Amino acid sequence: IEFETLLDVGSGRGVFLLPFMEEFPHVQVTSLDLLDKRVTFLNELAAGGYSQLMAYNKNICGQLFPENSFDVVTLLEVLEHIPEVDKAVKAAVKMARKYVVVSVPSKEDDNPEHIHLLTKPILTDLFAKAGCTNLHFDGVPNHLIAVAWR
Repeated sequence: IEFETLLDVGSGRGVFLLPFMEEFPHVQVTSLDLLDKRVTFLNELAAGGYSQLMAYNKNICGQLFPENSFDVVTLLEVLEHIPEVDKAVKAAVKMARKYVVVSVPSKEDDNPEHIHLLTKPILTDLFAKAGCTNLHFDGVPNHLIAVAWR
């Protein structure tokens, strides 16, 4: 997969982003997170040498960027936290030029911040309603992974 831009939604502490940026230093990365401290941390990383990174304290449900703004949009362990999950999926699909990559828990757990259990049929329906019917599902223990494209 060739890509030059990535939007990572719910970047948190950068568990995905840090190794990603090391491996793909040419990719321009935009990060969204709702917590000020996470955005501050990521912007400090950008100032400290990860110049391909820009972080914003924004909610994806507001569709912050024009259609097809990013080659890839990632929502890794994020959708289960978002009240308006349909709006988040719709915005991700619109902003993605090539792919949307999602990971979610595959079974109920005791995390009180997990407000949705997003199964394969639910994700299929959400992406179809967002105009994206090409989906590939895979998984790792206790997690479902989906790659979507138009």
